[in-house]
Amino acid sequence: MGAMPFSDLFKAKKAPHSRAGASPDGIDVAEKVAIVEDIELSGAFGFWNTDSAGNLAYLSGWIVDAIGEQFADLALQPLQHVFMPVDGETDGRSLGLKLGTRKSFSGLAVQNERSENRLVLRLSGRPLYDKSGAFQGFRGTAIDVTEEFLAEEEASRLAKYDSLTGLANRHRMEQRINSTLHAFRSAERAAALLMLDLDKFKQVNDTLGHAAGDQLLQQVADRLRGAVAGRGEIGRLGGDEFQILIPDIDDRGELGEIAKRIIQILSQPYSVEEGRCVIGCSLGIAVAPYDGVEREELTRAADLALYASKNGGRGQFRFYAGDLEHEANLRKRMEDDLAEAIEAGHFTLEYQPVVSLADDRVVALEAQYCWADEDRGRVEPDTFLPVAEGSRLIVPIGEWGVRKACEDAVQWPDALVVSLQVSPVQFEASGFVDMVEDALEKTGLDPARLELRLPESVLLGDGSKVDTALSRLFKLGVRLTLDQFGTGLSSLSYLRRAPLNALRIGENFFEPIMGNDLGDIELVRAVVALAGAMGMQTIASGVHAMPLREELKRLGVDQVCGFVYSEALTAEQVSEEIADGEWSIAPSDAGTQRATRRTVFRKIGLIHEDHYYDVTLRNLSRSGAMIQGLEDVPAGTMFVLDFGQGQLAVCTVKRSMDDTQGVEFEQELVDDGAGGLCTRHRVSPYELATAGAPLQALPPGKYALATGAGAGSTFPQFKLSSNAPTQQAA
Repeated sequence: MGAMPFSDLFKAKKAPHSRAGASPDGIDVAEKVAIVEDIELSGAFGFWNTDSAGNLAYLSGWIVDAIGEQFADLALQPLQHVFMPVDGETDGRSLGLKLGTRKSFSGLAVQNERSENRLVLRLSGRPLYDKSGAFQGFRGTAIDVTEEFLAEEEASRLAKYDSLTGLANRHRMEQRINSTLHAFRSAERAAALLMLDLDKFKQVNDTLGHAAGDQLLQQVADRLRGAVAGRGEIGRLGGDEFQILIPDIDDRGELGEIAKRIIQILSQPYSVEEGRCVIGCSLGIAVAPYDGVEREELTRAADLALYASKNGGRGQFRFYAGDLEHEANLRKRMEDDLAEAIEAGHFTLEYQPVVSLADDRVVALEAQYCWADEDRGRVEPDTFLPVAEGSRLIVPIGEWGVRKACEDAVQWPDALVVSLQVSPVQFEASGFVDMVEDALEKTGLDPARLELRLPESVLLGDGSKVDTALSRLFKLGVRLTLDQFGTGLSSLSYLRRAPLNALRIGENFFEPIMGNDLGDIELVRAVVALAGAMGMQTIASGVHAMPLREELKRLGVDQVCGFVYSEALTAEQVSEEIADGEWSIAPSDAGTQRATRRTVFRKIGLIHEDHYYDVTLRNLSRSGAMIQGLEDVPAGTMFVLDFGQGQLAVCTVKRSMDDTQGVEFEQELVDDGAGGLCTRHRVSPYELATAGAPLQALPPGKYALATGAGAGSTFPQFKLSSNAPTQQAA
């Protein structure tokens, strides 16, 4: 309760010249006090009073009770220590300032932060002076507006946040992106925008219902919060679209790891009331100011990257690049051409030998799709298969491949197995197992001689459907191998459940890492031990060097394939090899021990001192590249390679032969999310702006200016070879 009854407080402060029993306005004092006390007891109004030092001298009992403390604990504390202005109403010093200026005030919203139950009051007050003009303190009223403020806050929250997931909504994300980019421009800071789209979410809504879909979205939001761990703002734009804004990050290596973690976390199974479900996630990344300095630019860049990742087969991430729009057009053309190629029969199969490490005997042949296009020439599988998968053309292509492989294998010795890779889209297509069974029956191939290589993502599909399909394939007698084990999302529970014959170790395990040029051998050792414990064989792919072969043999790997034994062969070449009976291949050290290189053959820039050259990039790995176009370059020469879009890589020439040089990067490249590589960092648009260029997203072109190389150099230091691209004015 208050420090004294309100009636005593009123009597002590009433005007000294009023006649007994009446107030200055002529109303009976006792009646007036009774009315005011009734109002105070009803909780409609409260009253407060401070002394001349600003310390609390009186507070209505219902307010003290609402705060949950004794008045004795509040008395003689400064009023601004008991009540703080409500956030958004005014700044935290205002109450103290108003009391300090000794001026009347009204309608100030305050709250007591120490109360378990939130209490919001609107205070009004006026200063009191005695007859001599000496300041006596403040006296005022208080109105409880807690419910009003809670309702306003909830309305504000609903206007800014998604009601289902609690994440920021589209409007708030637009505001945050705008304000962040505006503030970061003046501070020359970076920010990344990630656009997410859930894969297979529509299937959950269609099969389990919208209630299950809502539960799933709530779990997705929780997982995103865990993955981002407070580093940025997460928003739901609507449906199954999400957005993440992460400030102060432009390292694409780190962003790639965040993207991989998000994809992995969101791809784990979900439990909803209607059952178990599995979805995936595609993700696009754009970074300000490199890919845009305004919200519209950055959002569009992230959208294009997301579109590219979805078209690449889903379950991927992509960084924005200036050629994505061109890539989208090329992809559409390739889809159309692939559809025609299926009808015209322009596909063939080649076979890479799989060799037993025990005796170098060929035990299987891995089928690889080949497409001979009239305009493009020979198109590599890594180029067209992602397009085929994104457009679902992989289903008819895969059906043709199974039938063709079975037809070829029937002509081989009974000891040879034919192995085919199966995509998730192909596996999940209706009638897949029936198609395999039909191909086996029509060709007469022993099912034990057909091996299907399944990616780990297949095991994360609809549990009952996956189990049924795997069980039927197992009963058919088909061999099942888990492909690229260790790069996806499988767990031991899936390995125990699935009737697998082997684990296949992907070539990415054998890219050089710090401390071991052979790759992540300790993980390979663990995979071999796991396979042995579960009664499975191990197969290593992408084995290019003799030292790696010897190490894999020592670890107990059963079979390998790669250039250390043989490249892929045509069906005719296979027939020639098996004509003499048992087929063995002696390993060869002709291949060099290196990270897996991607053949690219494209023009890039090369900067040396104050000269800029156009050269040809022949192949590329994380740690180095092969370039062609300059003659008589000694080993040890330092270059800067310009890959475009501000991607500069410092490197040193390690080998030089005629007009071709092998270079090693000072800093390794990182995954671009689409099977390619990119630099970890890029030329900053802020640096270009300092040099006189306008602040904008990185334009295409040469970046000699950023490295100090003269764009208009005189005589080149190195002679250009006939294999160099046509030089253009720098």
